[in-house]
Amino acid sequence: MAANLTPQYLKAQESYRRAATKDEELKWLEVMLKELPKHKASEKMQMDLKTKISHTRKEIESAPKAGGPKTQPGISIPRQGAGTCVLLGGPNAGKSRLLATLTHAHPEVAPYPFTTRTPLPGMMAWEDCFVQLMDTPPITDDVFEPYLQGLIRGADLTLLMVDLGADEGIEQCQSVLKRLNETKTRLARTSHLDEDDVGLSFTQTLLVPNKIDLSDAADRLAMLHEFVPLDFEEHVISAERGDGVEELRTTIYCALDVVRVYAKSPKAKEPDRERPFTVKRGGTVLDVAAQIHRDMIETFKFARIWGHGVHDGTPVKGDHVVHDRDVVEIHA
Repeated sequence: MAANLTPQYLKAQESYRRAATKDEELKWLEVMLKELPKHKASEKMQMDLKTKISHTRKEIESAPKAGGPKTQPGISIPRQGAGTCVLLGGPNAGKSRLLATLTHAHPEVAPYPFTTRTPLPGMMAWEDCFVQLMDTPPITDDVFEPYLQGLIRGADLTLLMVDLGADEGIEQCQSVLKRLNETKTRLARTSHLDEDDVGLSFTQTLLVPNKIDLSDAADRLAMLHEFVPLDFEEHVISAERGDGVEELRTTIYCALDVVRVYAKSPKAKEPDRERPFTVKRGGTVLDVAAQIHRDMIETFKFARIWGHGVHDGTPVKGDHVVHDRDVVEIHA
């Protein structure tokens, strides 16, 4: 018997997967338990959620209080654009160079390790949309900033970059994977939660071997495939010379699996096509309304839509599924 999870449960589950703090985890775990259908098939899930809620509450209660011993601060960077992509890798993997190539950000780029000391965001353009990219400090056997777990967990996508310009690049890649596999935040081909451990989160990842333009890079790439077999979609690039970078730009956007929707005011003749709203594929008119203004969900009456599979101006309800480049006129 299937659990028949509701859309409300699945949305809460995705919000939980992205939670960057224990308080956020507890909030969405409680929503998941509330929205979980209560029947025989979901009894184990109910028990697992109750156990995780209890454990998370204890972690919050045992955390250092304000004024107590100082702990390392977390990092919170507001989400912007159609989605967030976090760049990961060892020293000199080329994360900062790629950020500078794909965005208008100006990170310090230098041929020595640990140039990046704090996360640095930039906005990558793709057609009429923007995607938030985030450069991060390198991960090694000895250095792993704890706040990176929250950034990775909250991201839509990560790029695992590998330095093909040095023999130690493969070992550095292994170090990144090793350190993350020691946590509850890991990398995978798709974003999901572990079926047997709701606290174990996986974030969709692309493998990005970099510096293919350098000598012996092709041999190192072959060694990477032999010694670090990974089930990640791979995109080989040279961030310095530009090889494969534009293809990677498109892949990043497509991996977000979003659709663009243009809002039109009932009083306007044309929609605003310069600033599309983006929702996950399969999203509804109400999801768009929530982005326009959070109060619109409560006051929503109906919408008119121009686009895929409908006549221009067709009235629709809030559960109507939107498609890429649809125009929506919301009446509230």
